[in-house]
Amino acid sequence: MSKFWSPRVRELTPYVPGEQPRERLIKLNTNENPYPPAPGVGAVLREFRTDHLRLYPDPESRALREALALEFGVEAEQVFVGNGSDEVLALAFQAFFCQEKPLEMPEITYSFYPVYCRLYGIERRALPLTASHEVDLNAFSAGSGGAIFANPNAPTGHGHGRDAIEALLGRVTESVVLVDEAYVDFGGESATSLVARFPNLLVTGTFSKSRSLAGLRLGYAVGSRELIEGLNRVKDSFNSYPIDSLASAVAIAALEDREHFEACREKVITTRERTRGRLEKLGFEVLPSRTNFVLVSHPEHDAAQLFVGLRERGILVRHFNTEALRDYLRITIGTEDEMDSLMEALEAICR
Repeated sequence: MSKFWSPRVRELTPYVPGEQPRERLIKLNTNENPYPPAPGVGAVLREFRTDHLRLYPDPESRALREALALEFGVEAEQVFVGNGSDEVLALAFQAFFCQEKPLEMPEITYSFYPVYCRLYGIERRALPLTASHEVDLNAFSAGSGGAIFANPNAPTGHGHGRDAIEALLGRVTESVVLVDEAYVDFGGESATSLVARFPNLLVTGTFSKSRSLAGLRLGYAVGSRELIEGLNRVKDSFNSYPIDSLASAVAIAALEDREHFEACREKVITTRERTRGRLEKLGFEVLPSRTNFVLVSHPEHDAAQLFVGLRERGILVRHFNTEALRDYLRITIGTEDEMDSLMEALEAICR
């Protein structure tokens, strides 16, 4: 610990991302899409004029915001973009949740949320999941400093429908409700259509999962004009040129290819359900999932030992060494061949 660090930095426990291995492994630990991005992405990369890189990009990312607005049926002024949804979330914490009242979130959810709370000095109120591992929307209170949750939730996989989100917004009206939809395209129901009626709703999303662009770092938010203006005030006080020209062009190409998007999404969902059935036949408890991963446990096998056994066989999954999750493995859905290899390895270990 350095004497040059500020007091708040000394107190931080940073977010730990999933391992990016250097050796050759079947990588099922960070919820990346197993399929390549849309063909139009490759065309953009081949045809992009490098002399454009000497110029600053559009600070408003207008073309990308218009493409996203068309995708969600809103106006461009209701869309915000950033370097991955993590940056969008970080700016949202600064813009809306730095206040005296506590921010409410599920006890088990995306583990970056508590990190942001520590970074910005926000009091966090953790709400237990239900007995069936679902985010309890009824537990959120009207008098808090805000609400945030992933829907579908990570790492549990359960997702609430739009009607349930609407009921929550009918109760929580005086603070921002942030719905993180990183995984919504794999079986969830988006709340973006509700932003027209609920000015306190902010929906965030990412190009990393269903659009296969995790390496590009692009995220977005959809909300009322006043919420987007708040995000822009923070962004323009921090980094006024967040989205580079190439990233914007690639993202637009990905959005335009609806056929490729639907085909990849359906393949992941089909493989997920097939894998679920095979895991259950091996005795695993598999939580229902509307995401591109499953959270599993086995009554007779320690999760940490399963993690090690899989790694020894060239397969990397995610094990969270926390009290609430140490009995579980989170397994990203890969290709059919990758999941066949996973099942063969698990069958050998369980024998």
